[in-house]
Amino acid sequence: MRLKVAVAGLGAIAQTVHLPLLERRSDLFEVVAVCDISPSLTRRVADRYGVARRHTDVTAMLDGGGFDALLVLTSGSHGHVVADALRRGHAVLCEKPLAYTRAEVDQIAALEDPERPRLMVGYMKQYDPAVQRMAGRLTGVRAVQVTVLHPGDGSQLAFARLPPPAGDVPAEVADRLRARDDELVRAAIGEAGTEARWLYMTILNSICHDLSLLRLLAGGPGGVDHAATWPGPGGRSVELSGPLRTGGRYAVHWHYLEGYPSYRETVAVHHATGSFEVVFPTPYLLGAAARLTDVSVQGRLSFQDVTPSFERELVAFHEMVTLGEPPLTGVRGALEDVVTAQQAVSRLLAGHGLPTAGEARTEVGPV
Repeated sequence: MRLKVAVAGLGAIAQTVHLPLLERRSDLFEVVAVCDISPSLTRRVADRYGVARRHTDVTAMLDGGGFDALLVLTSGSHGHVVADALRRGHAVLCEKPLAYTRAEVDQIAALEDPERPRLMVGYMKQYDPAVQRMAGRLTGVRAVQVTVLHPGDGSQLAFARLPPPAGDVPAEVADRLRARDDELVRAAIGEAGTEARWLYMTILNSICHDLSLLRLLAGGPGGVDHAATWPGPGGRSVELSGPLRTGGRYAVHWHYLEGYPSYRETVAVHHATGSFEVVFPTPYLLGAAARLTDVSVQGRLSFQDVTPSFERELVAFHEMVTLGEPPLTGVRGALEDVVTAQQAVSRLLAGHGLPTAGEARTEVGPV
């Protein structure tokens, strides 16, 4: 079955990854509508991919219907768009983060059918061939150690030669969206200071990928014992640590390094009979393979597969919609990530002798 899809949000991730892959997998997908708050960007992308239906308002696109599934690639919280799409009967592939608050996720959960899920959250690294080779093989995990070296977008996107950002987004639209997201962040963590807010957004926008890998490989975080951030030349760093649900502990070190030459993410899993280590390159460069090293009593083995994890994610989304196959991350996993981010903010504030507010003030146990 060939799915008719609409795409909301036509920024860098749409232009470099999702739209080219949807075109490549025209055996599975047909893009029938696109939407962005920039009229010129909408027009340029629609012309490039031959899409007749073009919108600058996602509600108008949803009201128009005529498609089976929606890809949500916009910036900010996606909670309201996803809920609107699910109410109209559409399946949804949503880029991270699904939402900024637990309340938004609860609203979405009320619209989902656990027996036939219609929502996939876009954690493509869970579908990476190297990760899938590890999944289900790990017993007796002692520790998972994650290190992310995150450069500025310039070095990550230079190869794509994207045009400069459009300057025709109406100011009132941008202001309204910014105010909505600010209100959601306040609902999540209260009037927290700049450091706590930056930590929250960094977890939901980037470290969430590592949380998804912890979930797949070791049951996920069982909480946050420690959270810290610190400044450095060219950016800030994050440190998170805590217990794993299946035993052992995790530690995440995330460094924003504006002038670093290229993105690099290392996930090392030490278990009872050996170690796995996966090194991820920049996610924007399709065909750049993650490298897996497997160390055991049998020796040291290496594995690479150039099939893009984003493409495997799209195939899994098609199987979810057409066959009812559950996604690796749906509503429950997205809620776990919001809870973990709020726990991290709470630990950070407590370390400074400050109270926690918003949803983060009321901690919940494992989701």
